[in-house]
Amino acid sequence: MKALYGQQNSPGEEMTFVFQERENLPATCDHEVKVQVRACALSWVDTKLLSEMKLKKELVPVGREISGVVLEVGSKVTFFQPDDEVVGILPLDSEESGVCEVILVHEHYLVQKPDKVCWVEAAGTLRDGLRAYTALHYLAQVCPGSSVLVLDGASPFGTIAIQLAQHRGAKVISTAHSLEDKQYLERLRPAGARVIDVSHGKIDVAESCLEETAGLGVDIVLDAGVRLFSAEDEPAPKSQLLPHKQDIITLLGVGGHWITTEKNLQLDPPDSHSLFLKGATVSFLNDEVWNLSNVQQGKYLDILWCSCAILTAGKSHWEILLCSSSWIPILEDIMEKLSNSIFRPQLDEPIPLYEAKVSMEIVQKNQARKRQVIQF
Repeated sequence: MKALYGQQNSPGEEMTFVFQERENLPATCDHEVKVQVRACALSWVDTKLLSEMKLKKELVPVGREISGVVLEVGSKVTFFQPDDEVVGILPLDSEESGVCEVILVHEHYLVQKPDKVCWVEAAGTLRDGLRAYTALHYLAQVCPGSSVLVLDGASPFGTIAIQLAQHRGAKVISTAHSLEDKQYLERLRPAGARVIDVSHGKIDVAESCLEETAGLGVDIVLDAGVRLFSAEDEPAPKSQLLPHKQDIITLLGVGGHWITTEKNLQLDPPDSHSLFLKGATVSFLNDEVWNLSNVQQGKYLDILWCSCAILTAGKSHWEILLCSSSWIPILEDIMEKLSNSIFRPQLDEPIPLYEAKVSMEIVQKNQARKRQVIQF
């Protein structure tokens, strides 16, 4: 039985991917579930985060969003039984590669898959759904009537974020990075999202958003990265499609929420002063914030406290993050919305196992425009 792993010989070097033969799985422990994997979504591996969390190893398991059938359960498993159809996200410190025919998973990382949802869609929607919930529900508290700007709305995450925001009754504005993206966004149902085509660099996003909101600015911004410097100083051509950080600050409304994926965001004193005058907030969208709670809790408690403070925006119930199953209601709700066609993910064609290595290389280089899912 083969499983896919990533390896990085030295820091800064590109990660390579290899199939490794696995020995027979050990006996199922008390709370473990043996799952026959039917589909596994591929996501970018954050080697820097793994190093910071002291989880870096010679071979890094690849593929953490899985769907499959329960083959066997441990003696103390209460939520599942053989033949159940399940989906889940493997923890950050998992030794298991999701790109493998059979794996062992703790029951707290799994939920039931609805009958109406296919294997590929179930695995391919989990991560983007979790990110969208974290951004819109926990960080920005989206509500009916809110105005939401989703940058790069045709990305897998942007697609789900638009659909969740519209379902919550928000007015959505989105940017498109190409004509193809623009056409895709205009075909999304339910219709209603205002699409701004930035592919030619002639459109001022801040001006367009202020015009769309009668000069009030948007309540919530979900970025896909931002430019920190002037256009001449930015290294990558792709970054020219991203708005400058000052554009985001300009288009934010009073009391607005800027949810950023830019982990190296730098705000100068004038930027901070502008945010202060608007009473606006900046929150960081960390894909793994729910997951970190179950990684060596004692040693990383200080890190978790920082993450919790950001996530809960001052709420007193930060201890929810210290429960390994705290994300389970979210995963269940994602599956329900997928079953009811509220979520329609941006997926590529299912990929056979023998092409997993090549597909993962594309994902790791951030060259995939649609979610890549391996089908067994």
